[in-house]
Amino acid sequence: MKKLAPLFIATLLSTPVVADTFTVGVVPQFDVKTLHKIWDPILQEVSQRTGHSFKLKGSPDIPTFEKEFAEAKFDFAYMNPYHYTIAQHYKPLLRDTGRKLFGVLVVKKGSGINSLEQLQNSTIAFPAPNALGASLMIRGELKEIYNIDFTPKYVKTHSSVYLNTVLGRTLSGGGVQKTFNNQKAEIKDKLEILHQTQKVSPHPFVYKASLPSNVAEQVKAALLNMAQSADTQALLAKVPFKKIGLATDADYDDVRRLNLERYYVKPN
Repeated sequence: MKKLAPLFIATLLSTPVVADTFTVGVVPQFDVKTLHKIWDPILQEVSQRTGHSFKLKGSPDIPTFEKEFAEAKFDFAYMNPYHYTIAQHYKPLLRDTGRKLFGVLVVKKGSGINSLEQLQNSTIAFPAPNALGASLMIRGELKEIYNIDFTPKYVKTHSSVYLNTVLGRTLSGGGVQKTFNNQKAEIKDKLEILHQTQKVSPHPFVYKASLPSNVAEQVKAALLNMAQSADTQALLAKVPFKKIGLATDADYDDVRRLNLERYYVKPN
């Protein structure tokens, strides 16, 4: 058998291995530009730690995101808890173990609205039909618990909800605490929270079940290790992950018990 030349062997050993590229979907609570600002530094850090490449696949709105995860177009995804309960192709990897998810219904300061009954027959802004805390849970509670009739106005993002409410285009709007807290002062300072929903486990970071298990483990280890350093924990806090930890399927039984199927709108 002919021996390989030493120079050829050295070339083989020095040639870098082409890393696999994985797509990451993120439920668009913010506009795509803001999502990239939050997630690109995180994915770059995960890439350095795992040797793989991760690319954010931004969805312009929640219905588009729903179609894409239903078709398993993401290798990894950060999705709302209800999405996870109906996502057939994904398994939970990590979640924020330091907080719970709940919806907030906001009104404009000085509007004189101080009770849910005052919203009877009004128009309420929501980011999308199937945003969990910001839409599904609020709509369910208004109808089932408080018997409030209203007209929903779907405006694509949480930020648009708050803007529509400030501008008086709707009497109130649905969001979640983290997106409300992240609003610019000129928007947030003009709003107040009228109602909070019950609390459930927050958004999971999931992976496609068909991925090699070692890849999922590498990503999990990278993100957990990032939480141990102040600099990289600051990146995770922008998601926000207050305290990142392991996620299990059973964590989302609290969402299943809400029986929100009647309020879920299947994407076209």
